[in-house]
Amino acid sequence: CTPTYALRLAEVAREHGLDLRASPIRATIHAGEPGASIPATRQRIEEAWGATCFDHTGMSEIGATGYTCVAQAGVHLIESEYIVEVVNPETGEPVPEGQEGELVLTNLGRWGMPLLRYHSGDRVQLTTERCECGRTNARMLGGILGRADDMVIVRGVNVFPGSIEGVVRQYAEIDEFRIEIAAERQMKELRLAVEIDAQRHGQEAVERVLAALGEELHRTLSLRVPCRAVPAGSLPRFELKARRVMHLE
Repeated sequence: CTPTYALRLAEVAREHGLDLRASPIRATIHAGEPGASIPATRQRIEEAWGATCFDHTGMSEIGATGYTCVAQAGVHLIESEYIVEVVNPETGEPVPEGQEGELVLTNLGRWGMPLLRYHSGDRVQLTTERCECGRTNARMLGGILGRADDMVIVRGVNVFPGSIEGVVRQYAEIDEFRIEIAAERQMKELRLAVEIDAQRHGQEAVERVLAALGEELHRTLSLRVPCRAVPAGSLPRFELKARRVMHLE
């Protein structure tokens, strides 16, 4: 399932008094979102389920492209099935290994739907160093870092939802969140709504988390991001790909 849905299932289990860690599940596999390669999100899933969390990347139009191994040191690309390139999305020129760029793939095994140099729109950072697991396939460090069409420019800073999720998921008190983009004085401004159960954690904990979250977002994004708490259960839940970015009029 998506990482978001795994966390949603854990939330429902908690509400019903079910201990997922006592279940026979020992591995979870996630696709559709980058969360399983975001350390804070992966840790949260593993703690909730008592299982090892694996990322699995792919696209409907080109097929399954990669997977994480037991070392969890990035997503291995299936180079037996693809010619892999990483390019500058603006110029189309290859970028040096280790630098961020757009993933471009040519599939070798899909006879019915061959795609040549398919521009995925995914931002990745590739390495060809041998993994701790022994595999030599190229790896996407940190998995898929984000998508070019997800980026929002706020006061001259490129902001990706995955970067915000990586910060938010560090706080166990936050059950769900929403990124709000609003136009103020002809400029885009970023705000964050976070769902914290004040009845369960206490109002003091809510204020503490909001303050710490704001400081960590400032360090990570180099932006001041106003954060506010919203009532428990007030933000939408998602079964498929999460849509946490809201553009306000």
